[in-house]
Order: sequence, then C-alpha cells, then structure tokens
Amino acid sequence: MPAFRKDSLPLGEPVPLTCLAPGAHAVIETVDGASRIGRRLLDLGFAPHTPVRVVRRAPLGDPVSYELRGTRICLRSSEAARVLVRPSATNGRPGKARE
Repeated sequence: MPAFRKDSLPLGEPVPLTCLAPGAHAVIETVDGASRIGRRLLDLGFAPHTPVRVVRRAPLGDPVSYELRGTRICLRSSEAARVLVRPSATNGRPGKARE
C-alpha cells in the first residue's frame, strides 16, 4: 500500500497503519484480533480510540517505529497492516487535536 504524505492524508477515512508517513498522527479504529499477532497488538496497547504517531521508518522501510500511550514500539509491515487507523490533523503529541 502506498504511504500518504502528511499533507495529503484522507482525513476521516480508515486506512491501514502501514499507509501513514513518518510524522503522521491517527486514531486507531480497529485491530484484527482474530489472530495471535492481532491479540498481541491489543495487549501492547494498539486498542481502538488510541492516538498513535508514526515516528520513523528504518532505512529500508521496515520496521516502522510508532508512538502510543507514551511508548515507542517498532512493528513490521505485516503486523502494522492488521491495525486500521483514522488519520487526523494534530499538533504536538498524539491525542492533541489542532484547534
């Protein structure tokens, strides 16, 4: 899936976490909890309604570092694809909406 530029995110539309570019903010919509990896992601804090920020990508594009609930977690693309997020326009830390 293509990465969206920070200024061209489809606001309000759920997309896989893998589609977000570094610096982008979003709110988790759903997590595929049917698999062991999905359940582990839920255990790690990737729960619905949780703000998340893409921190950085590795030089070859995988894994990607995400920040949520004050913690940074690196995920492979195959893992991050199990998380659907709703991109948001934010300023500062995850969860702080731009006014």
